[in-house]
Amino acid sequence: MQIITKTIAPAAIGPYSQAIVHGDLVFASGQIALKTDGSFVGSGIADQAKQVFSNLKAVLEASGSGVDKVLKTTLFLTDINDFTLVNALYAEFFGSHKPARSTVAVKQLPKNALVELEAIAALK
Repeated sequence: MQIITKTIAPAAIGPYSQAIVHGDLVFASGQIALKTDGSFVGSGIADQAKQVFSNLKAVLEASGSGVDKVLKTTLFLTDINDFTLVNALYAEFFGSHKPARSTVAVKQLPKNALVELEAIAALK
């Protein structure tokens, strides 16, 4: 097992790792719209979603994986009415690759984020 903690993605804000590599799999923790310096990106869902995708990409690459190797994601939204917009940005981010996904509407996310995304991916 390998614990991933890299400065190319925001540091974990609690007692967890950015990702864990175990065997041939990467388990990436949920990403919210934080920049590497810990500051929060924007107040709108589009800006936050784009930062979340960027953070996930950085964590996956630091783990020896990539967006094209994602097997499963879980997407958390604080407002299910944002689903259509975030879904379009998600589709753009993943391109022709379509991992399995669950989407869950939640009451609140850390730091009052509007969106969070976690993933399980294969190593390259």
